[in-house]
Amino acid sequence: MPRMGKTYEAIDDRTAEFLTAQRLFFVGTAPSGGDGHVNVSPKGLDSFRILDARTVAYLDLTGSGIETAAHLRANGRITIMFCAFEGPPKIVRLYGRGEVLRAGSAAFGALAPRFPDHLGARAIVRVALDRVSDSCGYSVPRFAYKDERTQLLDWADRKGPDGLKTYRRDKNARSIDGLPGLDPE
Repeated sequence: MPRMGKTYEAIDDRTAEFLTAQRLFFVGTAPSGGDGHVNVSPKGLDSFRILDARTVAYLDLTGSGIETAAHLRANGRITIMFCAFEGPPKIVRLYGRGEVLRAGSAAFGALAPRFPDHLGARAIVRVALDRVSDSCGYSVPRFAYKDERTQLLDWADRKGPDGLKTYRRDKNARSIDGLPGLDPE
């Protein structure tokens, strides 16, 4: 009988190898209570790192929304999901409590050297894991990786530091549900 899924206390070597091989992952958060929008965001651009067996982080780039940061600020709950589009089928979910380390903070500075240097970096999201699980991924289709999209990086370069600061002030202050996002720089 095929193995359908397992729960782990932490990220083991086999899971770490799988996670670091994936080029795409998804971040899911939700506001507190029964109202508001659940958010799921795709992430790429070599932005995920395993800090230790129970802590992970990803580089958060300036974008159109601020849902993840607003939800983490409200309640800290986060799930990160990886699924294999190439090779054997597999899904791994990382559940935990996240915190947003704003660019310019000491905590951001301590972790930033682990990530690519992108002008549009607005934060690092660090997650203390409380559950790691995998499942079969038998229904996930196969796709072949072609290359990274550079539009977000190109957009940030065109905006420049001052333009990004203005954009974050204007567009990243509140979530779509009106929750506070990033504090003004």
